[in-house]
Amino acid sequence: MAPMSAASPPSKKTRIVSLIPSATDIVTALGYGTALVGRSHECDLPESVAALPACTAPKFNPKGTSREIHDRVTELLQAALSVYDVKVETLAALQPTHIITQAQCEVCAASLMDVQKAVDQGLESQPQVISLQPQVLADIWTDIERVAVALDPQQGCDRASRVVHQLQHRIQRCTQALNPVPPHPTVACIEWTEPLMAAGIWVPELVAFAGGHCLFGKTGQHSPWLQWEELLAADPELILVMPCGYDLAETHRATVALSQDPRWSKLKAVRNYQVYLTDGNQYFNRPGPRLVDSLEILAEILQPEAYEAAGGKSHAMTAWKLFSL
Repeated sequence: MAPMSAASPPSKKTRIVSLIPSATDIVTALGYGTALVGRSHECDLPESVAALPACTAPKFNPKGTSREIHDRVTELLQAALSVYDVKVETLAALQPTHIITQAQCEVCAASLMDVQKAVDQGLESQPQVISLQPQVLADIWTDIERVAVALDPQQGCDRASRVVHQLQHRIQRCTQALNPVPPHPTVACIEWTEPLMAAGIWVPELVAFAGGHCLFGKTGQHSPWLQWEELLAADPELILVMPCGYDLAETHRATVALSQDPRWSKLKAVRNYQVYLTDGNQYFNRPGPRLVDSLEILAEILQPEAYEAAGGKSHAMTAWKLFSL
């Protein structure tokens, strides 16, 4: 996502390490991207961050089927081990003034505990650790302000207000363009395919804004595991597949594997060609400015005619596509 301000960093001495992609998005949107000196192994946007040193690494092989990845991560967690390494030597060489991480999910990124342990091992710069823990959209606005004020106590609040206002304006413009009394189709948002997991936290809120009724997941609550029997009983009218960390190609492969289950063809959404694949890595599982893009994607899928009539930008080529065998 392009920065919403071309302003210079808050201080020439400010050195930021972002350990989660959504934080990198927030820093960039605030106009502080040039102060980034390090990133997580998963931070990929804007493309310029690829040149920065990666300060984390997974302790498991991230390649394989959804089941294989799940089993590897579960094995680490059951052994009370961290899922990611924090590279203390790299951090020491970078001497950051600020490190941004998260305390929400130990599977998504390096945990706050691991980051704090790395800092305590003797980083001379004694960086300020900023921990994000969003659960709903309102928390995203709070996180943007938290980051901005930490980076720039004097001007950060004003800058955050401008960014948040622009994002909220996009939400308002999108929702106002939609049918105020939509049919509210039932929607199953799949955050992982094997084992099945439904999307929670902010995703049900986004679905409601776009005019749908989200099954299984609850706004502000962690994503729940989902049994096939529950999915069959609910028989959603529409299915959105948005695996955490997967791009469109990976989502397609996972959905092809999911569709081999004989129960798949019994679902109404499958029979009616209402299964949509999304880039969960760039959008729905990235709690920063890109959640507004995610809402626009949902609006385009759930109410295509109203969205198009309002002049909404199409995401169908890069962010989602209809799935059928």
